[in-house]
Amino acid sequence: MKLSTEVSSTPQAARNTENPLRVLNQFGQSVWLDYIRRSLISSGELARLIEDDGLRGITSNPAIFEKAIAGSTDYTQALAELTKRSDLDAKGIFEQLAICDIQDAADVLRPVYDQTKRRDGYVSLEVSPYLAHKTSETIDEARRLWKAVGRENAMIKVPGTREGIPAFRQLIAEGINVNVTLLFAQDVYEQVAEAYVAGAEEFAKRGGEVSRVASVASFFVSRIDTLVDSLLAERIKNSRTPADQALARSLQGKVAIANAKLAYQSYKRIFSSARWQPLAAKGGQTQRVLWASTGTKSPAYSDVLYIEELIGPDTVNTIPPATYDAFRDHGHPRASLEEGIDQARQTMADLARSDVSIQDVTDRLTNEGVKLFADAFDKLLEAVDKRAKANH
Repeated sequence: MKLSTEVSSTPQAARNTENPLRVLNQFGQSVWLDYIRRSLISSGELARLIEDDGLRGITSNPAIFEKAIAGSTDYTQALAELTKRSDLDAKGIFEQLAICDIQDAADVLRPVYDQTKRRDGYVSLEVSPYLAHKTSETIDEARRLWKAVGRENAMIKVPGTREGIPAFRQLIAEGINVNVTLLFAQDVYEQVAEAYVAGAEEFAKRGGEVSRVASVASFFVSRIDTLVDSLLAERIKNSRTPADQALARSLQGKVAIANAKLAYQSYKRIFSSARWQPLAAKGGQTQRVLWASTGTKSPAYSDVLYIEELIGPDTVNTIPPATYDAFRDHGHPRASLEEGIDQARQTMADLARSDVSIQDVTDRLTNEGVKLFADAFDKLLEAVDKRAKANH
């Protein structure tokens, strides 16, 4: 059974002998779920997904929490209790709810964290989207949330904005696990990876145990195709020659995967460098690339496109529920991430020839991403406030 808001729990015996989700682990890719809700944890469903599908982590964001809290009855009792406290505003109430979910999910995932020697088993909680362009405030809030959650296998999500990257570097230097989110551009990803290495170096210099600090770089995928395809459609419509039209048409649905594959090449280069080796010798973990926004937006493409085409070692794919079910049902895993690297470079060159600037695309998507999360946070706080007033 497939549901768009709940991950199915089809018995293992009823599935194919080899579960495609589990096979991803054989290729060195960890499967995380881009979804959280209290009933997922309390029902035992999360534990079943770990057991049956080899699930290794969870990510959350304001939009996910908004749907969970405003769109379910899971939080009715907790909301009723929290609204009795005069010291909590809507944001404070939300944080109490979210921290409880993160702690409980982290406890269920703790055996994964231990078995993988701290490589997996993480649950992510985001700093307020309102702080995306405020470095010191991001650092303060991340420290506060990290302390409040109190779980080694938590990650605090920080946006990969110009102001977020130095905050991330500082947090790594303090030994706080961070999921850097909203990455679209290859050059920004490289800045994030460099900040991770610098932060880890500082942490080690302070006497920190570098094997205990972990991070992922969340590189968003499908949103790139959505925007680029619309720009290419304009080029097709307005092109003066059939050759220009054909070139633009040939690029549709190809750019996001090409961009991601080239970012992975940067990952390999940075974490095999001479600079990284002293940290590796101390047990330092590489900052894996995490593929985010991997649900297919266009009906013209396979519903598992952004899973099947980005499978490779030392990566994570955080998968939304419907895509998670779809891949379990009909995914075909293969070592795809390093296929066609020269072709990926050609795709990006052809995009420039089609007069579409990937820099403009990624800048726009970063700004829109910050706004989308802030809007979701607005809706979330409105819903919490409405519930709180109804209880008075």
